[in-house]
Amino acid sequence: MDRRRSPRVEATFSVRVWGLDANTKPFMETARATSISTTGTLIQGLYRPIRLGEVLDVQLGELKCQFRVIWVGKLGTRNAGELGLESVASETSLWDVNLRRCNQFAAHG
Repeated sequence: MDRRRSPRVEATFSVRVWGLDANTKPFMETARATSISTTGTLIQGLYRPIRLGEVLDVQLGELKCQFRVIWVGKLGTRNAGELGLESVASETSLWDVNLRRCNQFAAHG
């Protein structure tokens, strides 16, 4: 059973991610945001240790939002370099798309 609070759309956006890694060292890297929703996203391509609960800044174009790390892909698995992020501010979204409409289109396409 899917526990997600909002619908997800498979998409890929190049984003800038910054914050503190698990060693409390600041970083800024480019990664991919995929599987987006109004409340979260999956980040791929971020191969540094990040702690659960850490708040990261994510930028898409000129828009910036803060996300909390709720899932980390384990090194040595096919999920290495992935982070599950949940938006800290529910009223702000980076994705300028109607996710519900995208899901309806995909289901009938």
